[in-house]
Amino acid sequence: MAKRKTEAREYVWLQCSETGDLNYRTSVNVRGGLPEELKSGLKKYSPSLRKHTVHKIKRK
Repeated sequence: MAKRKTEAREYVWLQCSETGDLNYRTSVNVRGGLPEELKSGLKKYSPSLRKHTVHKIKRK
């Protein structure tokens, strides 16, 4: 029986660094480590502030 491709992926939340809100949920590949762009943070839109801010990974 073939393995599913989704086993190497994990769901994480992206937390706004200014408000602390968990605005986005995305899946990342945990095999081979996290990419550098996710470790440093992503610029995403924060609806409460109505501007783009840095969002970092938060695991629940």
